Amino acid sequence: MSSPGAPVSAPAQSSIHTLLEARSVAVVGASRRQDSFGAQLMGQLAGGGFDGEVWPVNPRYSEVRGLPCVPSISDLTRVPDLAVLAVPNPMVEAQLRAAATHGCRSGLIFASLFEPTPEGQAPLVDRVAAIARSADMAVCGGNCMGFVNLDGDLRLCGYGMPPDLTPGAITFITHSGSAFAAMLYNNRPLRFNLVVSSGQELVTTSADYLEYALEQPSTKAVAMFIETVNDPPKFRAALERAANLDVPVIVLKVGRTPRSHDLVIAHSGALAGADEAYDALFDAYGVVRVHSFAEMADTLELVVAGRRAGPGGLASIHDSGGERVLFADDAADLGVPQPDIADPTRVRLDAVLEEGLSPGNPLDSWGTGNGYEEIFIESAAALANDPAMGAVVLCVDLTTEMYAEAGYVRVAKHAWAHSDKPFAVLSNFANAIDRRDATSLRAAGIPVLEGTTTGLLAFKHLFGLRDHRGLPELLPSVVSPEVRERWRGRLVSGPPLAETESLSLLADYGVPVIPARAAADGPAVLSAAEAVGWPVALKTAEEGVGHKSDAGGVWLNLGPSELASAYADMAERLGPAVTVARMAPPGVELALGTVRDPQFGPLIMVAAGGVLVEVIRDRRFGLPPLDETRALNLLGGLRVQRVLDGTRGAPPADMNAVARSLVALSRLALDLGDVLAALDVNPVIAGPEGCVAVDALVVPSTS
Repeated sequence: MSSPGAPVSAPAQSSIHTLLEARSVAVVGASRRQDSFGAQLMGQLAGGGFDGEVWPVNPRYSEVRGLPCVPSISDLTRVPDLAVLAVPNPMVEAQLRAAATHGCRSGLIFASLFEPTPEGQAPLVDRVAAIARSADMAVCGGNCMGFVNLDGDLRLCGYGMPPDLTPGAITFITHSGSAFAAMLYNNRPLRFNLVVSSGQELVTTSADYLEYALEQPSTKAVAMFIETVNDPPKFRAALERAANLDVPVIVLKVGRTPRSHDLVIAHSGALAGADEAYDALFDAYGVVRVHSFAEMADTLELVVAGRRAGPGGLASIHDSGGERVLFADDAADLGVPQPDIADPTRVRLDAVLEEGLSPGNPLDSWGTGNGYEEIFIESAAALANDPAMGAVVLCVDLTTEMYAEAGYVRVAKHAWAHSDKPFAVLSNFANAIDRRDATSLRAAGIPVLEGTTTGLLAFKHLFGLRDHRGLPELLPSVVSPEVRERWRGRLVSGPPLAETESLSLLADYGVPVIPARAAADGPAVLSAAEAVGWPVALKTAEEGVGHKSDAGGVWLNLGPSELASAYADMAERLGPAVTVARMAPPGVELALGTVRDPQFGPLIMVAAGGVLVEVIRDRRFGLPPLDETRALNLLGGLRVQRVLDGTRGAPPADMNAVARSLVALSRLALDLGDVLAALDVNPVIAGPEGCVAVDALVVPSTS
């Protein structure tokens, strides 16, 4: 630490490196007043492990903590890397402008920036952001708790922090200040290299911090608590890089419900996109989405242990028959696979288990407790050696009163040392864990998961990361540039597409469509029916008719003797324009489509179709492009999947055909999504011999 010296030029680093790796810090609002922001910050810098330069700024003092204090940042004879503004709202604008004028490349703003806006002026938050933007400054905040860079021993938090923080391998980026504090004060060994309270993200966003974290060799996982994404293109690029580097990203995204969505907007003032879009985004890049801090903590502890899951499911060993049943129930509910054991494993377990215990998965190895330690060691070894098992978990509660707990610790350490498969100890009740045992296990590198549900979800996420790594590389579109540009020209300049033209667009991109013709008088209707093949469906094509079936605008399964009278009735009631289509074969009705999300662009939708599409809202969204594997994953998330698999003697639908249609639609969305407001294909009939699009609505973005 030193006082200002001779002038030097500003550092040539990028602004965010200057922010997070600052070697000189000006504290504007530095104070000797105990418990003030300025005093806290000076204590963390001047009284902590920071070995850079600290320059207090406050016109009230000539020195703070033994360091010379200047009245204004402009009085510094050198340019600080970072200007920390420990000042209230009315002073922020002037102080940030002074820092920018002096040449500072980065700033930290704690103030909320919420205050009454004078008539004719922009809000304070916008004025401050404009200053930072024009000076190309990186800014943490406003309305934030600061940041802690443990790799660089730079700790800046006006509210204080634990004194014994140990550097680790997790980066935590959060919009929530309380989440920032909660994670810093966690009582389990979640150790961080960087924790950032990003606040309002005036100019520097979560995406910037994520990019920075991925540059750090110490980063093994990134955890995020986010309300929204302020820079979607950069965020997507950072997620793609994380996937390529095999750095797990675990996100707690809030604002899932209509009420919480409104609260996000009220709290941060930021655009909050549809939650389905975030699910699609996370699925596309292999991001782990969690729904609680407890789930986040267990997942982080498991993935940071460093072992990646191979093929197979989860094997579990228990010392309780009842808790084994609880575990099996929860595993089934959560979709965590617990495969049957192989015959050699069964033989091996039969040789060590006590009378009355049956080999299986999940496995109860306790019995009477005689010789339990050797039995559990052999049980763990047998299950770890089973090719159907991708991971093993020892489910014991680590309670202080149990004489067996010391033995369980030895069992776990033996299992960890003798297999390279993912392994953890799981307690069904976090509050029962003996912290000394947990500390001993964690010191050996063994994860200790604190709850049945959260622990199972951690393994589910570990398997999900494995499955995403195994996805095939996405291939480029097979649609010719000529076809793409022809449809682009049509969508940007012509009127809305009629149903038959919409079906032609789908067909050009590889979606199977029902033969259909447009007609507007009796002879043309008959001619169209002859061309597409009997029996036919007759549908109104008049503009302004929304739900055709509700308006009596659909006649099905018409033969030659019925067509003329059906058309006469429809033309009289609704108008002469109709579509004549061949009747589709029987099958399950699905709906496919594209929608445009304001943050992430075009999304692919698949849902239960027909009249059910708006009733049961059984739907999934994907981010284009897709391939067949990713498309099948989307379909597998539908509740209607059970119907597609065949019920009451009906044959199963050709799921690969539906997946290929989703892939084709994803190519269309990728090519033309910027000129499409929406595309609705409903129904798509899925049967044992394939699938076919029966009706389609294309809405150009110019409509």
